[in-house]
Amino acid sequence: MEPLFNRVTDVYRCFLSGSCPDQSAANVARVMFSAVRGPVRGERSPAERAELTCVALTLVEKITCSLQSHRLPPPAASYYEEAQRLLCEEMDLMPQLVHHFQSEDQIISHLAAKSASTCVFYHLHKSGVVSPVWQEKCVETFHGSCPGPELDACLWSLTQVMKKLLKGAHRDILQKLLEAFDCSLSALCLRFLPEEKEEARRSPVDFTSSRLWGATSCLLLDLLEVLTAAGLMCGGGLRIHVHSSALLKTVSCSSQYFVKKQAVLLLKRALLQKVGEDWALGEALSGQRTRENQSYDMSLLTRSVLTAVANDWLQTVQVEQDAFFGGTRQTRGEDSPEPDCVMLRAVSLILLKSVEFHIQTARATAGGHSAAEVSGYLQRLWGFLSVQLPEVTHRCCWISLLFAEQDDDMMEAARALLAIFLNHRLCSRLDDVTVSEAACASGCNPHCHFVLLLQSVSFDHSILLDFLISSETCFLEYFVRYLKYLGTDWRGFAAACDNATQRATLAASGGADRSKLTNRGERHKGDVISCVRPADVNPTMERMTAELRLVDYDSSDESDPEDMEVSEVEPGPSVCDRSRFSAFDVKRETFGPPISTTQKLCESSKPSLSDSNSSLERRAEGLSVLREETSCASMAPPSGKVTCETSAVLCLSELSKVVTRLQTKELFPYNASSLLKLLAQVESCYQQSHPLHSNK
Repeated sequence: MEPLFNRVTDVYRCFLSGSCPDQSAANVARVMFSAVRGPVRGERSPAERAELTCVALTLVEKITCSLQSHRLPPPAASYYEEAQRLLCEEMDLMPQLVHHFQSEDQIISHLAAKSASTCVFYHLHKSGVVSPVWQEKCVETFHGSCPGPELDACLWSLTQVMKKLLKGAHRDILQKLLEAFDCSLSALCLRFLPEEKEEARRSPVDFTSSRLWGATSCLLLDLLEVLTAAGLMCGGGLRIHVHSSALLKTVSCSSQYFVKKQAVLLLKRALLQKVGEDWALGEALSGQRTRENQSYDMSLLTRSVLTAVANDWLQTVQVEQDAFFGGTRQTRGEDSPEPDCVMLRAVSLILLKSVEFHIQTARATAGGHSAAEVSGYLQRLWGFLSVQLPEVTHRCCWISLLFAEQDDDMMEAARALLAIFLNHRLCSRLDDVTVSEAACASGCNPHCHFVLLLQSVSFDHSILLDFLISSETCFLEYFVRYLKYLGTDWRGFAAACDNATQRATLAASGGADRSKLTNRGERHKGDVISCVRPADVNPTMERMTAELRLVDYDSSDESDPEDMEVSEVEPGPSVCDRSRFSAFDVKRETFGPPISTTQKLCESSKPSLSDSNSSLERRAEGLSVLREETSCASMAPPSGKVTCETSAVLCLSELSKVVTRLQTKELFPYNASSLLKLLAQVESCYQQSHPLHSNK
């Protein structure tokens, strides 16, 4: 008799080639069932039995996936569909699959979870019925199992099934699944995520002491995110917001750093309202959100965060050294270890967004909140960051230095800080100068943030255009709100520019103090000379900002005009409509080869860093250096030097021209009339502040 292993591999080869085996579908089903069940102990060695089981489980999963995606040729599809039907309906394969969940071999346990998930979703899609065997196994495990392969397999299996349902927007089926697992999942969360000490004492076992606790915790956090996304689609269900206190406690008390980090990132996604954005259909989730439920969830989450921060939660947050794919980075010589900036950014955004929502809620409900309370939260944040990062004397630099590697996070932080500042300005009723000075002391002066942003992109208007046409960041909303404020406080903006110019002059005149920095993403370009480095920034901090993750905004999806809040007029055609043109076509039509504002202003005899043909490359250079500014062709102040203020105004002026040209040709993704009015207001304010220069 032909060995079972050879018969299974023959079926596998035929399946991969898209052909049918020589034997009947019933015989193939029997072969696969025998292989999944495994030979009788003693007939083969443990290694051979494990290999046979792995091959059979993989074959079941591959066949089911192919049937679901209709990738097989019609004759082969009919053949394997019959074999799959016999396996699952007549031979009752599911009990064998879930039996392998508890296998000590983690590979077999995981492959069994994959096969079971695929089969469950396949039959859900066909009949709308949940496998009772699979459901019973998961419910039983959630109610009483300890950390281990069986619980991990059940968590992973349910997570995968729900992810597939979310991607396909199967709302009715998803609702049934949520109802079936509601009680067991609530019990599981109470055991693994106890919010209070009393609840922790009720658990007979201290799961955190188990060596398997970390993997189980991460799988539970993944499932919690999926349940939150499902709750947004169907309403009700378990949500991150309900367990926010427990998650904050996990960050403080977990002994494993990767569990802390995943919990922090999960809280961050919840506060940014980006739960499930990596794998769920955005339209399916956003279309089901109601403002009432969303407001309640956010209020619950922000209240938990602010209460924890007031109770010194930040002091319990562990931040390890920066890591890379090879593990923890080892320092050499006198280099000080760099902290995990992903963790620092997430913690900072959690607090900033919580304060922002707290302010909005208090204003909407006519509730009271003191400026001292908000200032206290910010002071706690700066205290936390000052321990982790090199000290700077100007706190407004934190946002640029900490968020330089992540554009979307940087815009979220800038928008939150702008909202906090505007609220403080409204409540304090002080003059703008006093308010700006207080804002700098708290690190939330929007003028400083915007000037630092322009410096980081080397005053390149083409990068600002990238941000405007991209839906990957909230830059448009931030930009419009800032420009509205800028029109009311030009003196504050000019003061921020003067401070930046003074720091640039001091750094440039230092001569020997100029340090050669190498952008680690562009080592082949050689050393880059830092001409304008803020005098209050530690060199170690500069090393952190030199390593950038540049985002390709040419691949951005169409911007949603309803989210832009720029103009009440109907939006124009999308800049990313591939049937007509792409974002690259817009740039080529508008710019030709990209040229920075500073290059247009200045023509120096010295080698310029603006020779690069990529605006994104220039942005990498701009975060560690700004080009030396010499003579100016137009709009220069009487001194003949190009100041930071002049460069900023010219950058915005060029942006206005580009947007106008695109709007005229119907290449801009939305009606930018309001944005253009705000940009024109910037030029008007500049001319009014420099009347002698404007008359020339």
